[in-house]
Amino acid sequence: MHRPVPKLPSWLPVDGFILALVGTVGLAALLPARGPAATVAEGASTGAVALLFFLYGARLSTAEALDGVRHWRLHLTVLACTFVLFPGLGLAARALVPEVLSPTLYTGLLFLCLVPSTVQSSIAFTALARGNVAAAICAGSFSSILGIVITPLLAGLVLHGNGGGFSAGSLWKIVCQLLLPFLAGQLLRRWIGGFLTRHRTVLGLVDRGSILLVVYAAFSAGVVQGIWHQVSALRLLCLLGVEAALLAVMLTASSYGAAKLGFRRADRIAITFAGSKKSLAAGLPMASVLFGAQAGLVVLPLMLFHQMQLMVCAVLAKRMAARTVPEPRRDGAPAATPGGPGGAAESTAAVAPGQQPSGPRT
Repeated sequence: MHRPVPKLPSWLPVDGFILALVGTVGLAALLPARGPAATVAEGASTGAVALLFFLYGARLSTAEALDGVRHWRLHLTVLACTFVLFPGLGLAARALVPEVLSPTLYTGLLFLCLVPSTVQSSIAFTALARGNVAAAICAGSFSSILGIVITPLLAGLVLHGNGGGFSAGSLWKIVCQLLLPFLAGQLLRRWIGGFLTRHRTVLGLVDRGSILLVVYAAFSAGVVQGIWHQVSALRLLCLLGVEAALLAVMLTASSYGAAKLGFRRADRIAITFAGSKKSLAAGLPMASVLFGAQAGLVVLPLMLFHQMQLMVCAVLAKRMAARTVPEPRRDGAPAATPGGPGGAAESTAAVAPGQQPSGPRT
């Protein structure tokens, strides 16, 4: 008899995947891979990264993203938040070293400011808040595609001397482990896209299992090298405070900035959620390529920020939905209602139960 997959209670404010990540970190701390086992774990992690980006490319609908080009102002706004404002704030946080943040934690904080925006959670929160879901899909898709190139380039520019950046070896790894598998997935999408759609649940488990494997390999290497002795409880509390301030600034800047630029409410909602979040699914594999054995500690700020953004944005989206009122259409037609054409019912169809938007999980 088929049994449904158990789910966490809806009232639990912690993402189940985060709990799995925490458990993986605990396993790496207690039973780190050493010697030959570490070589196997590193090889498996390399393969998992390539598989992840192949699946990202195969699931990401380029045609769907290109259909949204007419909203170029919205997409440029989201990209500016993701790849200009976020990195700018990360660079400004350099003033907190070493009094508030250790150099390694700051490297991790700066790295999280460089990774692309989320896709799935941005869409889900935009739908919940009755925003422009189609715009959120396109914005997330653009960010994911460009992030494969922009994030390593930015890392090479701003992380030089902070334990990251480019070398001939890291550049080759980025091409082989990220770019080539992604392009292969895009090329094969027309033949395997239907298969991926039919087996999205199983492939979702493959996604998350691959990420957990990457985390285990990275944190095992860190434990063996003793890098965790560099972090104290006080430093972690300071990091949480800095990240809370970073999220608050980005939510405020993206929301009020979109209003000042004259976007309508539904578009402002999409910009707020797509422009203020970062992708754990894309960031973890990239960090394993860029930082190697140091990735374990470097990705800690990204993991904490991911959980924080989910909790905060869930509350924010519900409040936005409660305040949403029908807006007059610019062509003079009657205003759209939440249940009518152009309203929330049409928008949330993109993320109806049993369906998942294209693009990487976050």
